[in-house]
Amino acid sequence: MTAERVPHDEAAAPGPEEQPGREVIDLTEPRDGLPPVIADAGDLAEAVDRLAAGTGPLAVDAERASGYRYGQKAYLVQLRREGAGSVLIDPVACPDLSGLDARMTDVEAVLHAATQDLPCLAEIGYRPRSLFDTELAGRLLGYPRVALGTLIEELLGYRLAKEHSASDWSMRPLTDEMLRYAALDVEILTDLRDMLAAQLEEQGKAEWARQEFAAIAAAPPPAPRADPWRRTSGIHKVRSRRGLAVVRSLWEARDEIAREADLSPRRVLGDAAIIEAAKTMPASRPQLDAIGGFGARNARRHGAAWMAAVRRARAADESELPEVTGPSSSGPPPASRWSDRDPAAAARLAAARSRVSAIAEEHHLPAENLITPDTVRRLAWEPPQPITLASVTERLTGLGARAWQAGLVSGPLAAALSDPAAVDAAASNTAASNAARAKATTPAVSGNDDTDTGGRA
Repeated sequence: MTAERVPHDEAAAPGPEEQPGREVIDLTEPRDGLPPVIADAGDLAEAVDRLAAGTGPLAVDAERASGYRYGQKAYLVQLRREGAGSVLIDPVACPDLSGLDARMTDVEAVLHAATQDLPCLAEIGYRPRSLFDTELAGRLLGYPRVALGTLIEELLGYRLAKEHSASDWSMRPLTDEMLRYAALDVEILTDLRDMLAAQLEEQGKAEWARQEFAAIAAAPPPAPRADPWRRTSGIHKVRSRRGLAVVRSLWEARDEIAREADLSPRRVLGDAAIIEAAKTMPASRPQLDAIGGFGARNARRHGAAWMAAVRRARAADESELPEVTGPSSSGPPPASRWSDRDPAAAARLAAARSRVSAIAEEHHLPAENLITPDTVRRLAWEPPQPITLASVTERLTGLGARAWQAGLVSGPLAAALSDPAAVDAAASNTAASNAARAKATTPAVSGNDDTDTGGRA
């Protein structure tokens, strides 16, 4: 199959709908036919041998069932390599991919949004040492939309069906339609990788991408989140410590039930029901059952556990109640409070953000991919002393910035932190200059000067 090559403007390529008349081909069938699902050790060993004998990068994808099952485990793994074809593996039946890992040590893995799939792949023994992330490459190149289907359609001229993106991949057996969808996700992933790699070279961003990909591959597993119950949707509506104790108690009870049943927690009890219980503080089972959500099928069978959780929170000693603001972190306070707590730091942050935005715009990439917002906040809140190019570079590197990022932003950020007022003035002058230039090039409206154009061009 030969992929259509579509030119890419460095600043931002237009989407498919902005290119009328260009043919887009629906990709509906794997080029080699639908491969069988590997579900035993012998077939897995044979497939690994075949992949090891192939050439070039290894396209990798995984399907999870996070909306249906507890956790983020993989329920299907898709692989493709030149000379080996496509391979579909059932990780429930074949939960150990350490053999694949050992044979693919020096092979680059191509993934889309790698950080989403790497944890579930690591659980079954596959940990790529070298990778290419097509989503991140798209971000570095300045594409405004970086979904896999969008990039493939825009760059290669093929359209992928996405009707199974939210399917229950834990179901067995998987339908042929689901398997076909899954196989197509890796069908031309390496073709996409090659085109993005060429564009990275053209834009002088190949080394940036190499550093980013290496950081992803080498990153340790994320640390457990402190107080995960605080991520309950709508928790901002609960304003008392006692109410937060109800949220915590119900969340923990739901999590235990969901883990034991291998169900997504929200399929056991919705967040809205937890929040409503925290606001109304039901004192009896009938009061609890009257709250929307507690009468749903999965929730109703655990009514005694929900009521016990609420009673524990109602009876808890004051010293056991959670704080409203949550545990303190090692980072700076929320930026919204800086103006009152430290006006000088607020000025530094505004100046630093202005410089980062300008550099990101100049290089056609999102500001958060140039340098993380958290890094900018930490630097502005507590800048190194003295503020120099070397000290800012050292601080940025210590906060996790890659060499290419520090090389682009260290100097401008050092200037912004040293004299934020000058940076603000420069930004204002630039904005005024741009506005004047735009006004000078805007055609005059014909007719009476008092004509109301109604905002139409």
